[in-house]
Amino acid sequence: MLLVNKKTQNIVDFQNRKSVHVNLTRATHSEYRKMLLDYSLSMQEVFELFARLAGEGDNRAVSILQEAYNNKRSRAIASFNDVEKRNLYDAISEMDEPV
Repeated sequence: MLLVNKKTQNIVDFQNRKSVHVNLTRATHSEYRKMLLDYSLSMQEVFELFARLAGEGDNRAVSILQEAYNNKRSRAIASFNDVEKRNLYDAISEMDEPV
Protein backbone atom coordinates (compact mmCIF):
# COMPACT_ATOMS: atom_id res chain seq x y z
CA MET A 1 0.00 0.00 0.00
CA LEU A 2 1.38 3.40 -1.02
CA LEU A 3 1.58 5.95 1.80
CA VAL A 4 0.90 9.55 0.82
CA ASN A 5 1.50 12.54 3.08
CA LYS A 6 -1.44 14.80 3.92
CA LYS A 7 -0.25 17.71 1.74
CA THR A 8 0.04 15.46 -1.32
CA GLN A 9 -3.36 13.89 -0.59
CA ASN A 10 -4.95 17.37 -0.38
CA ILE A 11 -3.53 18.21 -3.81
CA VAL A 12 -4.83 14.94 -5.25
CA ASP A 13 -8.27 15.52 -3.68
CA PHE A 14 -8.39 19.07 -5.02
CA GLN A 15 -7.57 17.89 -8.52
CA ASN A 16 -10.07 15.04 -8.45
CA ARG A 17 -13.05 16.68 -6.76
CA LYS A 18 -15.63 19.26 -7.78
CA SER A 19 -17.13 21.65 -5.27
CA VAL A 20 -20.89 22.21 -5.26
CA HIS A 21 -22.86 24.86 -3.43
CA VAL A 22 -26.47 24.03 -2.55
CA ASN A 23 -29.12 26.41 -1.24
CA LEU A 24 -31.76 24.86 0.99
CA THR A 25 -34.57 26.44 2.95
CA ARG A 26 -33.91 26.61 6.68
CA ALA A 27 -36.63 24.08 7.36
CA THR A 28 -35.34 21.62 4.76
CA HIS A 29 -31.76 22.00 5.99
CA SER A 30 -32.80 21.51 9.61
CA GLU A 31 -34.88 18.38 8.99
CA TYR A 32 -32.29 16.93 6.61
CA ARG A 33 -29.51 17.56 9.13
CA LYS A 34 -31.51 15.89 11.92
CA MET A 35 -32.08 12.82 9.77
CA LEU A 36 -28.40 12.62 8.85
CA LEU A 37 -27.36 12.88 12.49
CA ASP A 38 -29.58 9.87 13.29
CA TYR A 39 -27.41 7.86 10.88
CA SER A 40 -24.10 9.57 11.69
CA LEU A 41 -23.78 10.75 8.09
CA SER A 42 -22.56 14.00 6.58
CA MET A 43 -24.31 15.86 3.78
CA GLN A 44 -21.19 15.25 1.70
CA GLU A 45 -21.47 11.49 2.11
CA VAL A 46 -25.14 11.42 1.11
CA PHE A 47 -24.79 13.84 -1.83
CA GLU A 48 -21.79 11.85 -3.09
CA LEU A 49 -23.76 8.60 -2.93
CA PHE A 50 -26.81 10.10 -4.65
CA ALA A 51 -24.71 11.66 -7.41
CA ARG A 52 -22.90 8.38 -8.03
CA LEU A 53 -26.15 6.40 -8.11
CA ALA A 54 -27.79 8.92 -10.45
CA GLY A 55 -24.78 8.82 -12.74
CA GLU A 56 -24.98 5.03 -12.83
CA GLY A 57 -28.70 5.15 -13.69
CA ASP A 58 -29.84 3.57 -10.42
CA ASN A 59 -33.65 3.21 -10.47
CA ARG A 60 -34.09 4.81 -7.03
CA ALA A 61 -32.03 7.87 -7.97
CA VAL A 62 -33.69 8.19 -11.37
CA SER A 63 -37.09 8.04 -9.66
CA ILE A 64 -36.09 10.96 -7.43
CA LEU A 65 -34.87 12.90 -10.48
CA GLN A 66 -38.17 12.23 -12.24
CA GLU A 67 -40.07 13.44 -9.16
CA ALA A 68 -37.97 16.62 -9.06
CA TYR A 69 -38.61 17.18 -12.78
CA ASN A 70 -42.37 16.68 -12.34
CA ASN A 71 -42.40 19.07 -9.36
CA LYS A 72 -40.53 21.70 -11.36
CA ARG A 73 -42.84 21.27 -14.34
CA SER A 74 -45.94 21.52 -12.12
CA ARG A 75 -44.64 24.71 -10.50
CA ALA A 76 -43.95 26.20 -13.93
CA ILE A 77 -47.43 25.34 -15.18
CA ALA A 78 -49.02 26.65 -11.96
CA SER A 79 -47.29 29.99 -12.47
CA PHE A 80 -49.08 30.55 -15.80
CA ASN A 81 -52.21 32.69 -15.83
CA ASP A 82 -55.52 31.16 -17.03
CA VAL A 83 -55.14 32.32 -20.65
CA GLU A 84 -51.61 30.93 -20.85
CA LYS A 85 -52.80 27.63 -19.36
CA ARG A 86 -55.59 27.31 -21.96
CA ASN A 87 -53.15 28.12 -24.76
CA LEU A 88 -50.68 25.57 -23.42
CA TYR A 89 -53.30 22.82 -23.15
CA ASP A 90 -54.62 23.67 -26.63
CA ALA A 91 -51.11 23.44 -28.07
CA ILE A 92 -50.51 20.09 -26.35
CA SER A 93 -53.81 18.68 -27.58
CA GLU A 94 -53.01 19.79 -31.14
CA MET A 95 -49.68 17.98 -30.92
CA ASP A 96 -51.48 14.81 -29.79
CA GLU A 97 -53.95 14.84 -32.68
CA PRO A 98 -53.12 12.54 -35.61
CA VAL A 99 -52.13 14.22 -38.85
